[in-house]
Amino acid sequence: MATEREHFEIRTMLANARAAALEADAEKSLAEAAKFKAETRGALATAKRGEIDLAVKLRSEKVELAKDKEFRVFVYDQVVTSQSAEKCIQQLAEWSRVDPKCDIEIIFNSPGGEVVAGMALFDYIQRIRKQGHAVTTTSFGMAASMAGILLQAGDKRAMGPEAWLLIHEASFGTHGSFGDVVDTVEWVKRVQERILDIFAKRSADSDPKVATKKLTRTQIKRRWHRKDWWISSDEALKHGFIDEIA
Repeated sequence: MATEREHFEIRTMLANARAAALEADAEKSLAEAAKFKAETRGALATAKRGEIDLAVKLRSEKVELAKDKEFRVFVYDQVVTSQSAEKCIQQLAEWSRVDPKCDIEIIFNSPGGEVVAGMALFDYIQRIRKQGHAVTTTSFGMAASMAGILLQAGDKRAMGPEAWLLIHEASFGTHGSFGDVVDTVEWVKRVQERILDIFAKRSADSDPKVATKKLTRTQIKRRWHRKDWWISSDEALKHGFIDEIA
């Protein structure tokens, strides 16, 4: 029969065992708590990175959607060449196909350039107007020479308060035989008559409440004869070469 001392030792051993088990459970719980805490921190960090990535993506999309292209605005700030005119035509064609009858604005700040290339763009603008697109042509800075003619292509024409319109006689380089030169001169004269028609017609068709001094072909021809005729936005409005000052 076990003695009292032996009972005490057994109870002590059992107590120590339970204490050791409890200590092991406590250590396990602490380890699991530390693991959970670490996982929580990791999840929070991942969520934060996700929020940042989403914010960056949304900001990038917002910037993209704010670009001129999304608002159907084409900025023509180059010399008028076959390449720059073709670039504009291609963009107008894309908008016309993707968004039929959408409003379009072309902003000019150009010193002018090639007449043939410019007239190709002029005709294309007339084409998309007939298809139902309302086209606004605006000038900030200057619409000089061929760019001034293109400014006349829109349904509504506007200039910034400090913008300038330049109108002058058509000019072309020529070379070759005497006959070649004569033929070119004759062709230039015919082109010039068409340009006069464009300016005179737009002046005549402008709102009489705005255009207080409309000009005929003869009056325009007299003003640009052998000189550069620089026209302020106020003068352009008065003569009916624009419909409003932007």
